[in-house]
Amino acid sequence: MEIVVRAAVIFIFLWIITRAVGRSSLGELSTFQLLLYVTMGDLVQQAITQQDYSVTAGILAVSTFALLTVVFGWVNWRFARTRPLLHGLPLVIVKDGEPQLAAMARERMTLTDLYSMARQQGVGNLSDVDIAVLETDGKVSFFTKDSQSQGAPDSQPTAG
Repeated sequence: MEIVVRAAVIFIFLWIITRAVGRSSLGELSTFQLLLYVTMGDLVQQAITQQDYSVTAGILAVSTFALLTVVFGWVNWRFARTRPLLHGLPLVIVKDGEPQLAAMARERMTLTDLYSMARQQGVGNLSDVDIAVLETDGKVSFFTKDSQSQGAPDSQPTAG
């Protein structure tokens, strides 16, 4: 039982750390994918090399991480109010061509990062951007003033 409690404590600690690091640092991986991929290999390695002296301990630790990931996913699906806590909210970082520096600072995102992401999506000048949203997965969605298509409506993005 101690292994399960230790694994749960480490899982929660790593989840808090990944939330503190900021979404722009996470890139394409979700928080839970990052946690699982980084820690699973080490947990299994400890069981195999007997640093923990037990294969069962490794299985319990990995199972606890997997179970908590499924539980968090289910809670996120079932209870909409938990989504901002578990995954965060999209954040407006450019509005009417003007970078929202306060919002960017909260996410530790630089103008250089913003310009790079804009170039990667074919946006040559921020003045052409009606709105840019930092998504919960770390990607930035740019909506230009001349774009004809409308994205899915979302009342969640908040202005910085």
